[in-house]
Amino acid sequence: MTVLLEIKNASKRYGDQVLLDGASATITDDGRVGFIGRNGAGKSTLLRVILGDEELDSGEIVRHPRLRLGYLRQHDPFLPGESSLDFLMRDSGQPDWKCGEVAGEFEIKGAMLTGPVAALSGGWQTRVKLAALLLHEPNLLLLDEPTNFLDLRTQILLEHFLRGYREACLIVSHDRAFLGATCDQTLDLTSGKLTVYPGRVDAFLEYQREKAAHVERTNAAVLTKRRQLEDFIARNKARASTASRAKSKSKQLERLEVEDVVAESPTAAIQCPAVAARRGPAVRCRDLGVGYPDHTVARGIDLEIVHGSRAAIVGDNGQGKTTFLRSLVGSLQPVAGDVKWGHGCEIGTYAQHVYTSIAEDQTVLQHLERAAAIGTKQQRILDLAGAMLFRGKAVEKRVKVLSGGERARLCLAGLLLGSYNVLVLDEPGNHLDVETVDALAQALVAYEGTVIFTSHDRSFMQAVATTMIEVGNGRVVNSLGDYAAYLAAVSREIDDAEAADGRGRTGRTPPPPRREGGKAPAAKAPARTDREVRKEIATLERTIARLDEEKKQANVALLATTDAEEAVRLHAAMTGAAEKLSASEEKWLALQEELGSFE
Repeated sequence: MTVLLEIKNASKRYGDQVLLDGASATITDDGRVGFIGRNGAGKSTLLRVILGDEELDSGEIVRHPRLRLGYLRQHDPFLPGESSLDFLMRDSGQPDWKCGEVAGEFEIKGAMLTGPVAALSGGWQTRVKLAALLLHEPNLLLLDEPTNFLDLRTQILLEHFLRGYREACLIVSHDRAFLGATCDQTLDLTSGKLTVYPGRVDAFLEYQREKAAHVERTNAAVLTKRRQLEDFIARNKARASTASRAKSKSKQLERLEVEDVVAESPTAAIQCPAVAARRGPAVRCRDLGVGYPDHTVARGIDLEIVHGSRAAIVGDNGQGKTTFLRSLVGSLQPVAGDVKWGHGCEIGTYAQHVYTSIAEDQTVLQHLERAAAIGTKQQRILDLAGAMLFRGKAVEKRVKVLSGGERARLCLAGLLLGSYNVLVLDEPGNHLDVETVDALAQALVAYEGTVIFTSHDRSFMQAVATTMIEVGNGRVVNSLGDYAAYLAAVSREIDDAEAADGRGRTGRTPPPPRREGGKAPAAKAPARTDREVRKEIATLERTIARLDEEKKQANVALLATTDAEEAVRLHAAMTGAAEKLSASEEKWLALQEELGSFE
């Protein structure tokens, strides 16, 4: 076990704000460390210090001579017109086969690999940047909120990779599910101090709770004993016969000390608007098409969301979740059909990046006063500002000096000061810390109104969602089952795909052998076991059944339609399904022959 990085007595402050106060910690080459702490505690600052972008006020960072840091870049490093493969080869200096292999770990294949990277969604571009990071073969990965804006599928792919990654990782994240799946150690930054715990984040949080409870019990016992001694001394110090005993008790009293308790950071106490419960449909979509003048994202949408639902919009990035939400609230006009809201619906919207649109010259209090419903009392505004951690003079801060997390909390506070009975929330948890996200989830569960939302935070989704709406492949449909069932289905798809590709959860596909000239020779596929072939056949049989059903449904719809444009689309869908079905059946026959060779 080698120490890659050692933080020694580090101190760092900005003005009156102390971020690091004599903090110390070590990271070894076998460490998979989840780095946690409240917003503003100094986690990102410490990462910048480790990278050499900032300096400590005092203390030092000791780096191993062979330390190779890998940091997930947040900016877009792509050249105009560059393909994903071209970027990976340019950025890493690795050959095409190696770039393709690592890209395949994140399902970047085919047109996504050879086509222009600028045409990919933000989530897919993040996959490309992760592949580029790993191609540099760092022995310490630094990931700062890697799951922000990543869809569920990409999060699971990243989890699978990190579990098989053989080098050290330091991961800053507010997603406990992600940290629990990838990290076996925990680093906590609280009140300027670093605490290293040799266990997962849930175990560390339980340890913290037990330690705090133990300290409280010990302090209570000490205070009780102190009161007893003080009472004895007061009653006996004036009498000559007991004065010596009183003096002895005084010395005993001096030795009694209580243990200091680190004050917990305040937690946002969130309350949603108090509204009357309603029944019936809140919104209906009839033959709705959503998208843009030059591109339709989804069409034929027929669904309704009833009052009181907490409807989660799920699906991969780039499939149209935000487009669908924008069409629901009218900020984007439908390309077909219509959206009908129920009578009396008052809609409050929280969109991605909404906090960038706040007037920067306003103070926190001025923004909340303008956002509040007419007639809202000043004390109610101040109470909610305090609940969202804007206390005392913090309400006088100008928006322009607020962090991203503070602006997000401010926008939520403004929304909650309204009288909305429908809340449409696009990624409300981004830039909020764990405690604030938990408080928001509890508030939404207690809310009597209707919630339509997207989120990539699995714990938040599990706590809040009562119904699922899936967006993908040009469709928007009600999804059967709860979020746990959806999560299990996505995990199975990824497991099946990895099994079909010959990859498992515990490691990466070994690279093909090199030869002089830089290109890999055609390598003979490694022999497979009977069990592996049978598993691939089972996966393929499910694919064949699905394609056969898609072909039949398209054919039935084609016979029933009288619309020429729809007929062309259905014919193309039926033809595509038939071609894929034929290829899958041929592969099934080949696998059957391979299986026969074991007999």
